[in-house]
Amino acid sequence: MIGFIFAAGLGTRLKPLTDTMPKALVPLAGKPLLQWQVERLRDAGITDIIVNVHHFPDMIIDTVRRNKGWGCNILISDERDQLLDTGGGLKKAKSQIINHHTAQADRKKSQMASEPILACNVDILSNIDLRAFIDNYQSPISNLQSPMSLLVVSQRETQRYLCFDEQDRLCGWTNIKTGEVRPANFKCQMSNVKLLAFSGMQILSPDILSLLSQMPQDKFSLIDFYMAICERNLSPFTSHLSPLLKAYIPASFRMMDVGKIDQIEQAEVFAQNL
Repeated sequence: MIGFIFAAGLGTRLKPLTDTMPKALVPLAGKPLLQWQVERLRDAGITDIIVNVHHFPDMIIDTVRRNKGWGCNILISDERDQLLDTGGGLKKAKSQIINHHTAQADRKKSQMASEPILACNVDILSNIDLRAFIDNYQSPISNLQSPMSLLVVSQRETQRYLCFDEQDRLCGWTNIKTGEVRPANFKCQMSNVKLLAFSGMQILSPDILSLLSQMPQDKFSLIDFYMAICERNLSPFTSHLSPLLKAYIPASFRMMDVGKIDQIEQAEVFAQNL
C-alpha cells in the first residue's frame, strides 16, 4: 500500500506561523505535523509515501531529506506552480504512483498492480486504528470486491455531510445550513440516508487514478470528484454489486483538525494521548 499525505495547503488559519513555514512543518509536541502523519503510516506498515507540496516547498523537501524520511521512502509531488487541491493533487501524482509500481514490478510483480493508496491530510489527527482500517478494506465482510474508495466518516457534528444509504454506499453531499445538495439531481431525503462527516482520510483503489485522469480540470477536490462519479455508484437502494464509494465508520473515533493557531496547545495534548 502507498501512503499519500496532502501537505500543499497554505495554512492561512495558522498564521503567523505559516508566514515563515509550511503548515506541514508546524511543530506539535516537538515534532512537525508531517512527521506525526509519516510515523502513523509507517507504524501501520506503509513505508512508500507521496507528499504533495506548494507553500515553502523547499523547506519540506529539506526536512524530509535531513530526517531520511523518518524511516520511509518519501516521494515529493511538487505543486509550487499551482495549488491543485486534493483531487488535482492525486491526479498530478498519478505518474509517480505508476512509476512506483513499475520500479517495483520485479519484486512484487502483479501484487503491485493492485496496490491501493491510503490518503490523509497533514493537519488532521485522529485515533483511528490504521491497521484495522486497512484490514477492512482488504477483507470485505461480504463476497463483494473492495470499494474503489473507502472513506473514513463519523457522526461528528458539522454543516457539510456526505450522504450514505443503509448499506453505507455514498449517494450524495449536503450542506444542512444552506440546503445545498450534490449531485444537483440528488434528492436528499433525511429519512432515507445517513449523514456522516468526512475525516479527509480514505483508501483508494489504483483503478480510481484512471477516473481521476478523466476530470477535465487540473484543480479540484476529491469531494468534487466523488460527486462527479456518484451516479456510477449504482442505485444505492437496489444494487447488489460492489459499490465504488463506501463509508468506513471507526469505533470510538476521535479526530482533531489542527487548523487554527489557538488550537495548538489542545492539539499537542490530543497528539500525545493517541
